[in-house]
Amino acid sequence: MRMIITKRAPLPGWVQALVPVAAILVTLILSAVPILIAGGDLWLSYTSLFRGALGTRYNFLETCVKAAPLTFTGLAVAFAFRAKFWNIGAEGQLLAGAIAATWVGINAPALPKAAVLVLVCAAGFLAGGLWATVPALMKTKYRVDDVVTTLLLNYVMWHIMGYLLFGPLQMPNSSWPRSPAIAELARFPVLLARSRFHLGIVLAVAAVLIVWFINSKTVFGYQSRAVGVNPRAAAFGGIDVNSVIIRTAVLSGGLAGMAGVGEVAAIHFHLLMDVSPGFGYSGIVIAMLGRLHPLGTALAAFFFSVIIVGAQSMSRLTGVPTYIAEVIQGMALIVMLIALLLTEYRIKAVKD
Repeated sequence: MRMIITKRAPLPGWVQALVPVAAILVTLILSAVPILIAGGDLWLSYTSLFRGALGTRYNFLETCVKAAPLTFTGLAVAFAFRAKFWNIGAEGQLLAGAIAATWVGINAPALPKAAVLVLVCAAGFLAGGLWATVPALMKTKYRVDDVVTTLLLNYVMWHIMGYLLFGPLQMPNSSWPRSPAIAELARFPVLLARSRFHLGIVLAVAAVLIVWFINSKTVFGYQSRAVGVNPRAAAFGGIDVNSVIIRTAVLSGGLAGMAGVGEVAAIHFHLLMDVSPGFGYSGIVIAMLGRLHPLGTALAAFFFSVIIVGAQSMSRLTGVPTYIAEVIQGMALIVMLIALLLTEYRIKAVKD
């Protein structure tokens, strides 16, 4: 008995659109196992999870707050992956954006608030984009594997941030790795009363639409997709593949950098060692769950946010540990990858 994997004919569009939905349902079903093992009541666990994330106005807006950085990092990974630039470094690019936004926020010039916010966002975007060009240049010039370089650069940027927070950026007269607070002018405004719904969430939604427009309506988007499908064919067609990869890296890293901007300018108002609880790594799972489509990525980010926010409520009411949320996220990636495999290929058992 042996297994044969053959290419499957393309499935109808409506079936492919339902694949992420089916993957989420299967994930929730499979997640019942760790919840039961942890001693939680299944019905109470799921109801408390979703009520905790969506049951009240405040909880829903908190879910939106958590979804913003996840949307940025998910978009960053999705846009890069479509061009076959395997950007595993969204976490480091997020930190680069957070550092730049903090520096500008602390040294904010005496300008109107709107101008300062533009400077903060531009600094974070450029810092994340420039950090992503390092592995892109190594890939295009020296053929260095971008999976390895982008992953390792996450740790490099984390140590750079540690050096800054124990040195030049450390708050005076403090022994904690924490920067001074950014100026009021550099903080994102809260857009809805009695909540933390801030400007960064609107920017995340705008980023989804911009990335969708670039992907589907611009020459750069076409070139990026062509390089992702077949770099040699794209080069034969006159596309400068190296240029496309570098521009893709700048945009991808810039999006991840914007996640760091939001965390500094809207949530913490300081730079901290734990400014990101791993949003960059979650972005990889979110991009895959969203099938690398901007709108799908935004929906996947919101689903992840529901799990993260709701897990705290579930833990309080049922005693199920909050790390079950991370188990659910990991399970979602595995289920989605299996679903993608089965939509692209047919697996048959053949007797020898």
